[in-house]
Amino acid sequence: MNSRHLRRIALTVSAAAMLPLALTACSGDSDKSSSDSGADKAASSAPAKETESAATMDEPFGPGCASVPAEGAGSFAGMAQDPVATAASNNKDLSTLVAAVKQAGLVDTLNSAENITVFAPTNDAFAKIPKADLDKLLADKAELTKVLTAHVVGEKLTPVQLEKGSFDTLAKTKLTTAGSGEDYTVNDSSKVVCGNVPTANATVYIVDTVLMPAS
Repeated sequence: MNSRHLRRIALTVSAAAMLPLALTACSGDSDKSSSDSGADKAASSAPAKETESAATMDEPFGPGCASVPAEGAGSFAGMAQDPVATAASNNKDLSTLVAAVKQAGLVDTLNSAENITVFAPTNDAFAKIPKADLDKLLADKAELTKVLTAHVVGEKLTPVQLEKGSFDTLAKTKLTTAGSGEDYTVNDSSKVVCGNVPTANATVYIVDTVLMPAS
């Protein structure tokens, strides 16, 4: 066997020995690339979810929000430009409340207040009160004022604060809240149907039951 043939055999054996090492290295790089890609994808998706959740908390929520018009003075954008009593007067579902506020002489009080939260009963909420009782309430300015101011807290409340809250009202009564997400109850009896509605000087939570303070 000549020397040229021996060199060919040696080169062949050397190449065969190096092949598994090369394949292992390629496989390791591929796995690392795949792992890095998955990690990058997870990292990029997490902030997006957090941002989306934070944005949702800043917006009105609840089934009753569907009745709010998309444009005009009664829209969310329109209400945000006006003080709370004026903003409520542009919402057709709050016409009974607005009439009661006028009857009690509270329009200027609410419009001039700063950074308040109003739990605003809908027309249907007032309709739950027997007509004779409602007429009697509307005719008694002092009692009407007490009832209406029992719906007002002297600070702007976020949905997070409503999860398990207890707040003093302008009527010197206690208002309690509980819930999470888009499901909140006020005073264990009234449900928020459209919450976190901004006005120029207040945050409004529209509720389905009138909050009657204890005598």
